[in-house]
Amino acid sequence: MQDVFVNLFTDFGFKKLFGEEPNKALLISFLNTLLPAKHQIAHLTYTQSEHLGPSALDRKAIFDLSCVSDSGERFIVELQKAKQNYFKDRSLYYATFPIQEQAQRGDWDFRLEAIYTIGILDFVFDEDRGDEQVVYEIQLKDQRNQVFYDKLTFIYLTLPHFTKSIEQLDTLQDKWLYTFRHLHTLTERPEHLSEEVFEKAFQQAKIARFDPNERRAYESSLKYYRDLKNVTDTARGEGFEEGREEGRAEGREEGLIEGLVEGERRTQQKMMRRMQAQGLSLEQIAQLTDQTLGAVRALLGER
Repeated sequence: MQDVFVNLFTDFGFKKLFGEEPNKALLISFLNTLLPAKHQIAHLTYTQSEHLGPSALDRKAIFDLSCVSDSGERFIVELQKAKQNYFKDRSLYYATFPIQEQAQRGDWDFRLEAIYTIGILDFVFDEDRGDEQVVYEIQLKDQRNQVFYDKLTFIYLTLPHFTKSIEQLDTLQDKWLYTFRHLHTLTERPEHLSEEVFEKAFQQAKIARFDPNERRAYESSLKYYRDLKNVTDTARGEGFEEGREEGRAEGREEGLIEGLVEGERRTQQKMMRRMQAQGLSLEQIAQLTDQTLGAVRALLGER
C-alpha cells in the first residue's frame, strides 16, 4: 500500500511542510518548542540558504532552511538523514555565516543577535550511543560550567532516541518529534494530534494532493533517502562486524583496536562504493562523506 503522507526526512517532504511561505506557521510552531521564552518567534522571514565564503577557495554552505525572526534572531535548520564525518565541525562552520552577515559598515559596536543552529538527525552520534537523550542543547561555557556566551546555540534532535508512543505524548514538542518519526507510517491524523497546527501539517503532507511534478519530485527525493539509508546502514554494520571479527582473531586488545580501525576504513570504502554504484560522482561522494576528493579517490582506488 502506498504511503498517505510524506516522509519528513526527504528533502522534498521537509521543505514542503516547513520551507514554503504558506506553511510558515508550521515552522514557527516547531521552532518555538525548542527555544527559550525570550526568543519565542511571532513572525519570521525566510532568508538566503546558500552562502559562499569570502574567497573562491572557501567551501560553499547550503542550508536546508535559513530564516530570521522579526526581533533579529537567526535560525539555521538542517535535516541530516545519515551520519557524516565531521558533522559537528560543519555545524560550527555553518554558524559563522549568520554571524558574518550581521557585520555593519562604518562605526559598528559588534553587537550580534542570537543564532540557533538546529539539526534534526536520523542517526545517533557514536560517542552518545550509551545515552538515550533526545534533545541536546549546546552553548559556550567556562571551566565552572557557567554559560559564557548565550547568543550561539546548537540544538540537536536525535530522533532514533525518541520512542514515546502516541499515548505518551505530553508536550507540543513531543507531538512534533512524534510527527517527524511517524508521519509517513500513518494513514490519518491521530486524535492525540488535535491542535490546529497539526491539522494543517497533515493536510499539507498528503501525497494525493500533489500535482504530477510535485509527486515526481517527492518520489525522487524518497528514493534518494532510502538508497542513502541503505548504503550507510549496511556499510557501517558490515564494516563494524568485520573489524570486530578481525580483532577477535588477533586475540589481543591491540588486535581488537586495530581491527576496529580497519573496520571503520572498510566501512567508509563500502559506503563509497555503494554510492558510486548508485551513480553518484566522486565529487558528490566527497561532499556527502565530508572527505577530500583525494581521500575518496584513495579509498576507491581511483586516480
